[in-house]
Amino acid sequence: MKVTVIGGGSTYTPELVSGFLERAATFPMRELCLMDIDAARLEIVGDFARRMVATKGSPFEVILTTDQRTAIQGASYVITQLRVGGMEARRDDEYLGQRHGLIGQETTGVGGMAKALRTIPVIMNVAEDIRELAPDALLANFTNPAGLVTEALAQYAPDIQAVGVCNVPITAKMKMLEGMEKLLGNRIPPECAQLDTLGLNHLSWHRGFTIDNENVWDQIIEQYINELRSAEDPAWDVRTIQSLKMIPNYYLEYYYYTDQKLAAQQEWPPSRADEVIQIEKELLEEYSDPDRCEPPENLMARGGAYYSTLATQLLNAHYNDLGETHILNVLQAGAVADWPFDWVLEMPCEVGSNGVRPLETEPLPAVCYGLIAQVKSFEVLVAKAAVHGDRAAAYQALLAHPLGPSADRVQAVLDDMLATNAAHLPQFLFG
Repeated sequence: MKVTVIGGGSTYTPELVSGFLERAATFPMRELCLMDIDAARLEIVGDFARRMVATKGSPFEVILTTDQRTAIQGASYVITQLRVGGMEARRDDEYLGQRHGLIGQETTGVGGMAKALRTIPVIMNVAEDIRELAPDALLANFTNPAGLVTEALAQYAPDIQAVGVCNVPITAKMKMLEGMEKLLGNRIPPECAQLDTLGLNHLSWHRGFTIDNENVWDQIIEQYINELRSAEDPAWDVRTIQSLKMIPNYYLEYYYYTDQKLAAQQEWPPSRADEVIQIEKELLEEYSDPDRCEPPENLMARGGAYYSTLATQLLNAHYNDLGETHILNVLQAGAVADWPFDWVLEMPCEVGSNGVRPLETEPLPAVCYGLIAQVKSFEVLVAKAAVHGDRAAAYQALLAHPLGPSADRVQAVLDDMLATNAAHLPQFLFG
């Protein structure tokens, strides 16, 4: 069995390798193919990955290539974790928002739109190669904005088996599990707990938690409210949580507390991208150490907690037909009653050898639905703009987004976005 990672030169890759090594007994991969267009970076990360695997008895081979078609040929699974334009493009996305008085963030608002315009055509090219060279492969996309990329795949490459994956739900699950362990005074195996989450990627609400099928959400909410009351700088105001009886995905802070986030941006630099550029430089230096065979402790500073567990267990559950429930971004296809059939949502799914099946679930209340519908219209327009180089769709996407510019500034922001990213947006060259 061959697993291919597009963006294999990522600093996240060693964590992914750790996950495959932990599951070598049940997930009989023979070849892990790391593909990246940055040959120098791929060599650093790939050599480190090889040392990690050799230390564990070489249960699989690590292959390095800069050729995408070679990488995808014959793969059973394709993981995409790429960043078009590198971390410098992420920094441009953040400062694009700042200079226009808007939220500057990697996946939310104008920054997320810029990243999607760069990323979607590249992912669609990956899908084309999968269709030709590995038609039975499952594509697991971790590339942000994960939900929007999955929306584009659902619209424009519906024949490809594809899911969008994000570590926010599993991180929330593990934090809640830790809280319940303290409350009950005993360890709870993660496989005994299940989180109920619904919404869009980076725009979702956690609303249920079971342990051995027993609903403990009331205890979770009570515990969370007590934490907020005792915190010096709480993430949410207590009244909001009491009203919702749900815990919002932390990216919703950009929507619920926009003024605070805009004020914080005025303190840049450093933005988050500025910080990560330095973190990645240090990580690559550590990866280059020929004596290093284990991921460094400061890898967690990069973000992406539980990425290894999430990515490798998803593939393991699919291969071994485990029927596990994972929170994934998929075409909901009627699983959420009365919501549009063709929406890609972040929601509970059953994962087995027959694929990824969204589980029937109750819709969110009106207080959430309005925001979801507005951002989903934005996503559909961005996907259209990215695939077709459609400037009119791009303009309307900015007009639709609740964190976008006022109507009289949409064109200026769009012009700036396209000019800043011109080297990565050939589809708009003649638009």
